[in-house]
Amino acid sequence: MAPVVTPWAHGLWRACNVLMAAFFALAAVVQVNDPDAEFWVVVYMIPAVLTLLVGFNPLVTGNFVWKSVSAIHMLFCVLWAAGLAHHFLLHAQHSILNEEEGRELSGLVIITAWMALCHSSAKVSKLNM
Repeated sequence: MAPVVTPWAHGLWRACNVLMAAFFALAAVVQVNDPDAEFWVVVYMIPAVLTLLVGFNPLVTGNFVWKSVSAIHMLFCVLWAAGLAHHFLLHAQHSILNEEEGRELSGLVIITAWMALCHSSAKVSKLNM
């Protein structure tokens, strides 16, 4: 049996995506003092744009370009997060959240988790069409 999405749930999903787009955009803006700011601004702005598009039109998650860009970005984030996690297992002496790399790892996990939710929403949207 296919899940049924109510108009209320649909609106909530759109609002959450707009909120997450603002979160990712803010995360990009605060990177200005980072030594590799250009890199992290791009890492955060890609999901900001993708989630803003979902906020405007949740059916965009079924678009080939949207799916491709988000899948490539998620793959990049997962690989980078795995590398950071491996580094922490070998070298961390303090709480990882107290170190810059720990915050970077957290950001990558949040990006990956939210983009994965957006991908799974494409399946629900298709079922309710």
